[in-house]
Amino acid sequence: MKLNLLNTNTGSSNRLAWIDYARGIAIILVLYRHIFEGISRTGLPTTGYDYLEHANIVFYSFRMPLFFILSGVFIGKSLAKRSMEKLLSNKFSILLYPYLLWSVLQVTLQILLSKYVNADRSIADYGYIILFPRRIDQFWYLYALFNVTVLYMITRQKLKLHIWQQLTLGTILYFLSSYVSVKHIDLGFLYDIMHYYIFFALGDLASSRILNQANFGRFASWKTFFFLLPIFAVGQYYFLNKDLEMSNNMYVETYQPLLFAVIALSGCAFMFNISFLLQRYDKVKILRMVGFHSLYIYVSHVLVASATRMVLMKGLGITNIPVLLIVCLIMAVVVPILMYKLAMRYGAWWLYSLEKPATGKEKLQVQNQ
Repeated sequence: MKLNLLNTNTGSSNRLAWIDYARGIAIILVLYRHIFEGISRTGLPTTGYDYLEHANIVFYSFRMPLFFILSGVFIGKSLAKRSMEKLLSNKFSILLYPYLLWSVLQVTLQILLSKYVNADRSIADYGYIILFPRRIDQFWYLYALFNVTVLYMITRQKLKLHIWQQLTLGTILYFLSSYVSVKHIDLGFLYDIMHYYIFFALGDLASSRILNQANFGRFASWKTFFFLLPIFAVGQYYFLNKDLEMSNNMYVETYQPLLFAVIALSGCAFMFNISFLLQRYDKVKILRMVGFHSLYIYVSHVLVASATRMVLMKGLGITNIPVLLIVCLIMAVVVPILMYKLAMRYGAWWLYSLEKPATGKEKLQVQNQ
C-alpha cells in the first residue's frame, strides 16, 4: 500500500478549519523561537540580523497564551461528551505520556551526544522533568497544559466553580506568578499553572461565542481585521521596544503583567481573525495541515532541528544564519509529520499516545452511534 506522507487531509469533515489554522500559526512561531535560540547558542555572530531577534521577541508576546486559550475553548465541549474520569485518562494519554516519553528521550540523547549538541545535560535533568520542566527546553508546555487542564476540570466539575469564579481564581494566580518572577522565586511547574490558568479560563468563557457558527462571519470579517491590526501593531511595538530597552525579553510579561495580558489577548484575537479568514477563503491549506499535526511536531522538532543544524554547520560548513533558520524551520515541520505518518503506518502509535488510534471501521461505528 502506498503511503502518501504529504496528504493534507485533516480528518473529519466536521473538524473546524480555523482551529487548525490557529494551531498552525502558533506552532510555527514556537519553532521559530526554539530554532533561532538554538542557532544563537552556537556562538555564530548575529551582527546584521537584529530583525530576526526582534521577530523572536514579538512572537513571544502571544503564542503561548494562544495555545492555552485554544485548549480552553474546547474544555466544555469535551466534558459534555465524556465523563471527567475518561477525559482525565485521555489527557494523560495525549499530553502527560508523550511529555514524559519525549523528555526522557531528548535528555538521554543530549547526554549521549554531549560533544555535538549545545545543551549541557546531566543525570540531574531527569529530575527536572517533573519538578522544573522549563529546564528541559520546550517540553514544559505539554506538562503545563496537562496540569492546568486537570486543575480546571477539578474546579469546574467537583468544586462547581462558575466561569466568573474561575476567572477570579485565574487572575489571582496570574498576578501571583508575576510576583514570584519579580522576586526570583522558582516554583518549578507550579509557576506555569499560575501563569496560564487565566488564559485557559478565558478560552472556556469565549467558547460559546467562538464555536457558534452564527458568529463566524463576524470573526472572518475584514472590518474586524482592520480594527484589530492597529491594536496588534501598537501592542507589539511597545512589547518589543520595552523589552529591548530593559535588555530582557520577558520584562513586560514579568514586571507589567496587566499590560502583557492586554498585549497577549490582542495578539490572540488577531490570530483568531486571521485563522477565520483563512477558513473563509480556504487558503494556505498547508498551514492547516501543520496545525493538525502540531502536537507531533512539538514533541520532536528540537531533535530534528538540532540534527539539521549539525549537518548544515559541521557537515556542509553553512554558517549563514537566515539560511540555517529557514532550512531548520522547514525540516522541523516536515520531518516530524513524516515521522508521525510512518509511525501510524507501521504500528508505532505509542510514540505519541497511550491510546491506540481507531481504525476506519471503528470511526464509522462511533459516528453511527
